[in-house]
Parts: sequence; structure tokens; C-alpha cells
Amino acid sequence: MVEKVENRHHVLGLSDEQVIEMYETMLLARKIDERLWLLNRAGKIPFVISCQGQEAAQVGASYALNRNEDYVLPYYRDLGVVLSFGMTAKEIMLSNFAKAEDPNSGGRQMPGHYGQKKNRIVTGSSPVTTQVPHAVGIALAARMAGENIVSLVTFGEGSSNQGDFHEGVNFASVHKLPVIFMCENNKYAISVPISKQVGCEQISDRGIGYGIPGVTVDGNDPLAVYQVVKEAAERGRRGDGPTLIEVMCHRMTAHSSDDDDRSYRTEEEITEAKGNDPLMSYLTYLKKVSILDDQKEKEINERIKKLVDKATDYAEMAPYPSPDHLMKYVYADN
Repeated sequence: MVEKVENRHHVLGLSDEQVIEMYETMLLARKIDERLWLLNRAGKIPFVISCQGQEAAQVGASYALNRNEDYVLPYYRDLGVVLSFGMTAKEIMLSNFAKAEDPNSGGRQMPGHYGQKKNRIVTGSSPVTTQVPHAVGIALAARMAGENIVSLVTFGEGSSNQGDFHEGVNFASVHKLPVIFMCENNKYAISVPISKQVGCEQISDRGIGYGIPGVTVDGNDPLAVYQVVKEAAERGRRGDGPTLIEVMCHRMTAHSSDDDDRSYRTEEEITEAKGNDPLMSYLTYLKKVSILDDQKEKEINERIKKLVDKATDYAEMAPYPSPDHLMKYVYADN
């Protein structure tokens, strides 16, 4: 007797094509990330800050928004978010190689600092959490202009201890602005465990102090994240104010290519994190509901490998910025 599996994505209003596209975006983020690590270890790019283990939350949240109108303010791990909103593999590679065609900064900014005006991806900064009040400002501007959009801002749980977070959430709450605050809780602020960061049980508990809903959800489940972000977006568009969402994730890599997480995580913990791979659990779901089989999976993998190979080759051969442009965008042109 064949086990009958609930078709959860249809209940959420997602088509078979949409959930397969979500899987492809998650897989593309993973394969780009894996390639970046190889390039870094080969001495070809300077720095990697990884999305591995957090792709499900990033893609699930992005697909719950209007990706033609809403704004996203991603933090440095959000490769899944920016790919969902229209950034390409080639553009990601150009950024990591610091080439002139890099859409984020023209080769001026370090990797993971995403920004692309045409896709409403608002540029981030190296000091963490500065994107939170910016997201609130965008929502306020949209409200004043009569535009029915929401802004999604993401950050790690360590960022929820910064003043920018509290000021941003407070202002959005008072003015009932359509902002979704999404904390990607991977349980480590670089090397500091969650037990030494906060005194409350969950980051989502902090919503209580600002009079807004706080929700904690399994970040390994893109459909669960999709549902709560969809509800938060609808709440914001109705004028009911912001929502704080905490997605529980596992960071499968070290904090960055400059970090050795073996100095503060046990081997068992690292193995457990890698064993909770959201790509594998989501792939299992897609196969159980019979919308993806081994042959289709193979085709997707081959297509994405070719895409990443092509993007890598293009970016590696692309020209660097001209030294003549060093001061461009720094000082006003006379």
C-alpha cells in the first residue's frame, strides 16, 4: 500500500511548477555557494560568507512576496533571497570576483553586500542591522505615497541585540507600517552561541514588547516559512502593522571563509547541522507528492551545473574596474 502524503503546497495556493521552481532556486544558491568556497580555497576570490543551511527559509520567504513590487533588504547570507528577486548567477560571480560589471557596486564592495535597484534589492552595509531602519523608512515612504507594498528585512539573531533593530521595530509598530522583520536564527553570532546572546526563550518573544505578532517557524521547511511570511505580508497590506518572524536554521559551514568553527562547535554539532539539510528534506517532499522524480532531479542538477560553470567562466574572464574610476560615486562630479 502506497503511503498517501498530504499535498501541502496546493493547500497554500502554490502550483507544482512554483514549488519545483523554489527547489531549483534553493539548489542554485547551494551550488553557487559551493563553487565560491572552491574559488576561495584556490585563491581566486577573497571571501565567502555562506548561505548553506538557510536556503529554504530565504526562498520560502521570498516567494511569499510580490517579487515585482515589494522590497527586500537582505543580510550577507541571503543568496537565496537575491536569486529569488532576480539577481543572476553571473551577477553573483561578478560580485565575488570584484569585476567592473558587478551590479552591486561595480567591484567596490566586498562579497555578500547585495544591492540592485531594478529588482528592489536594497544595498546592505558591513555594520550589522543597519538595514532594519532602512526597511522601516521604505515602508513609511510607500505608505505616504499610497503604494501597497511591504518590505522584508532579514538579519541574524545576533543583530536583534543591536539598537537599530529595536528602534526600527518600535517605529514600525507605532506607525503600523508594512514591514516583515525576519530573523534567521542559526544559533551563532559568529562564534557566540544563542545561550550567551539573549535571555528570552525565543527571538520572536521580543515582538511582545512592541505590541506586534512574533512567530517562530522551522527554517528548514520552505512551505512553513512561505505560509507565515504570506500571512505577515497580508497583515501589512491591510494596515495592521509589522510582524517579527524567527526562522530556526542550521549554519552548515563556518561563519565565513576566514573562520574555523571547530574552535567553538563540537564535531557532533557540525555533523548534526549538516544532517539537517533543508534541500534534502524538501526534495524528499517533492518526490513523495510525485511531482519530481530521479530523472527530473538529474536534469535540474545538470542544468544548474552548466549555469554555474558558465557564470564562473564569464566572471573570471571579465575585466576589473579601471583605476580611473576609483573616485566615482565617492565625490560629486563638477
